[in-house]
Amino acid sequence: MQTIREWHNVDQATFVSEILPTHQPAILRGLLSEWPVVRAGLQSAAQLVDYLKQLDTGGTVKAYVGPPEIDGRFFYTDDYRGFNFDARDVSISVALDTLVSMVDDDTPPAIALQAIDMPAVMPSFMADNPMHLLDGQVAPRVWINNRTMIAAHFDVDHNIACVVGGKRHFTLFPPEQAANLYVGPLLNTPGGPPISTVNLRQPDYDRFPRFAEALESAQEAILEPGDAIYIPILWWHGVDSMTSLNVLVNYWWNNAASAQHDPMLSLVHCMAIMSGMPESQRDGWRALFDCFVFQQAGRPGEHLPAELRDVMGELSASDRDMLIAHLTRKMAEQLT
Repeated sequence: MQTIREWHNVDQATFVSEILPTHQPAILRGLLSEWPVVRAGLQSAAQLVDYLKQLDTGGTVKAYVGPPEIDGRFFYTDDYRGFNFDARDVSISVALDTLVSMVDDDTPPAIALQAIDMPAVMPSFMADNPMHLLDGQVAPRVWINNRTMIAAHFDVDHNIACVVGGKRHFTLFPPEQAANLYVGPLLNTPGGPPISTVNLRQPDYDRFPRFAEALESAQEAILEPGDAIYIPILWWHGVDSMTSLNVLVNYWWNNAASAQHDPMLSLVHCMAIMSGMPESQRDGWRALFDCFVFQQAGRPGEHLPAELRDVMGELSASDRDMLIAHLTRKMAEQLT
């Protein structure tokens, strides 16, 4: 695998003008080195836990717990109908105390608190640990776990993931490698987005032979406390937490107008409508999608007066909302 390109001393201007336009992942070494939470974690796991507990407002969050037999790999059951873990309601402080108590345990259960809304549970975190690359309106989320493995998946937003405590191994694949990642069920997923069913720790090349091709395009990096990684939209990423206590803070954002609606819904809808078509018809629709949706030959309505371009023209947020409402009514009519 290739090594993800590293950047040092990144400021907001560099991030916006040099990193974002590449549409490539980037390691931002030492980006958070001055964060008090990072300095606490460098002292010890106990210091990190004490720091976070002081910020905890006592709310209840979901903790995902799997038996020691899953070796930290949150995944499906063998028949893909369920999951090899369950969810429990806990406070962050209780979860942190539990994790610290298991630091020296060789076979602990897998425990993970994932994508917890930081303003809701630790509202004072942002003031002391600011993310200077982004607008202050982008709220962070916190991930707390022991030695766990999150399967390769993608996000529909930009992502900056910041390692606060512990060590994490990131493996990234570009979007075009989806066919080589052997994706699991789209509508029944362990954590929201679709995931690769390949075990990144121990790939089974007999069962998943095309995964070898995916690895040729893969990029990887190990992040230490204070490091961050930028993951572009739709890039697949698997995350292996390598220490007994790991804390990560991430930021998701998307400035595109279409972000107010979930593109995955469009994907699933198209699959439901078109997957049963004869190949010749799918080829025809592929050409129309390339023209009107992906605009491979340029904007398709340029030859028309602006007021007549309807969905081929520039759409405001309210235009998109009205179109979605219109389509919702039409689809409801088809089902009645």
